[in-house]
Amino acid sequence: MVKQYSAEFKLEAVRRIERTGEPVSRVAAELGVNENTLHGWLKRYRDKPNMPFPGSGKLSPDDEQVKKMERQIRELREENEILKKAAAYFAKNQK
Repeated sequence: MVKQYSAEFKLEAVRRIERTGEPVSRVAAELGVNENTLHGWLKRYRDKPNMPFPGSGKLSPDDEQVKKMERQIRELREENEILKKAAAYFAKNQK
């Protein structure tokens, strides 16, 4: 069974390490968190300090923009295919 921690809990644990300089192993033991898990949280925090733990279903603004653009590209490709088929149909009937 996987334990889930809130974003606030993760953020507080990581900030504690950053603020106090305590070893990850000590903080992990005190909080009852696996050391590797805490290292992962620390890496995510350092990579994206603005939004390290967006939560399930929530995307960072950059990821949200990428997803939106991918959806637009997919829709435009579908529309393009429809137009190609329509053009071929009308070109065939004009002969």
